[in-house]
Amino acid sequence: MYHSLWKKYFFFVLLIIFSNIIQAENLKPFVLANSVNTDMLQTVTQIKNKLLSNGFEVIGEYSPYKEATIIIVTNNDLKKNALKTEYGAYGAIQRIAVTDVAGVIQVTYTNPVYMATAYRMKGNMEQVAAHLKNALGEKKTYGSKKGLSPKKLANYHYMFSMPYFDDPDLLADHGNYDQAVQKVKAGLLAQKGGISKVYQLEISGKKQMVIGVAMTEGMSNDKTIMKEIDFQDIRASAHLPYEILIHENGKVYALNAKFRIAINFPDLAMTGDHSFMGIMDSPDAIKKALSLVAGKQVRKTSNSGGFGF
Repeated sequence: MYHSLWKKYFFFVLLIIFSNIIQAENLKPFVLANSVNTDMLQTVTQIKNKLLSNGFEVIGEYSPYKEATIIIVTNNDLKKNALKTEYGAYGAIQRIAVTDVAGVIQVTYTNPVYMATAYRMKGNMEQVAAHLKNALGEKKTYGSKKGLSPKKLANYHYMFSMPYFDDPDLLADHGNYDQAVQKVKAGLLAQKGGISKVYQLEISGKKQMVIGVAMTEGMSNDKTIMKEIDFQDIRASAHLPYEILIHENGKVYALNAKFRIAINFPDLAMTGDHSFMGIMDSPDAIKKALSLVAGKQVRKTSNSGGFGF
C-alpha cells in the first residue's frame, strides 16, 4: 500500500513538472514591458533613446490613432538573420507600441522568438529578445491564453482551409526587382488605395525589401480593424503596421490577411462580438488596396471570401 501511494504521488509530480515544461515552451505574440502613468510623447522619446542605446535602429514611427504610437526598429542581428531565409525580410524588424489605455501608458512589443518561429526564420532571435528586454523590460508575454508550441506556430493556420505562412498574396509581378521597387514606391507616393509608407528596409546583400504601410480606407482601415479585434486589457497595438515584401524575383507579396491577423490574435473567436466576423470583408479589402499600391490593375470583387468557413 505504501509503495502504491508513493508511485501515484511520484507520477503526479512528474505530470505537473511535464505540464509546466510544455506550458513554458509555448510562445505568445507580444511582450508587456511596462505600464506607467506618464505622458505619451515623453514615453515615446524615452523608449527611442533606450532602443538606440541598446543597438537598435529606429526606421519608422506610426500613430494609427491618438491613443497609440508604434516604433519600428531593426538591428544587425535581425538583418543578418533575414539573409538566411527566402522571405526573411518579414522578420527583419520588430515593433514597439506605446498605448494610452484609460490614462495608463502600456509599453509593449512583438515577441522576437514568436515572430521568428511564425515566419520560419533560421535563427530563433533569442538574442534580440534579450536586447529588447534589457532596453524596455519584460513583465510578461501575452496575446494568447495558452500560447502556441514552436512546432504548431511554425506550421500555423487559424483553422481548416485558412492560409499558412507560405500562402501569401501575390500583389504584382514586375519581372525584376528594380522595376518592382519603382512601381511600389510610385504607388505609395500616390497613396493608392489609401495606403502610405511608414518605413522601408532593404536587406543588404540580398535584393529584398520590406515596406511597412498605413492603411486608411474602408475595411482595410487600420483603425477600423483594430477597433474590432484589439479589445483586451493589454492592447496589441504592435500588430501594426502591415507590410509589403518586394522579392528579388520581381514579385510583390503580402502575408494573407487571414494569416497575418490571426498569427497576432490566435485566440480571437470566429463569430460574435469582437471577432473575425466583424472584419469579414477586410482580407479582400487589404489585398485589393495593397495590389493597387503594388501596381496591379484590380478588378472589382464581391465581399465573399472573407473570414468564412
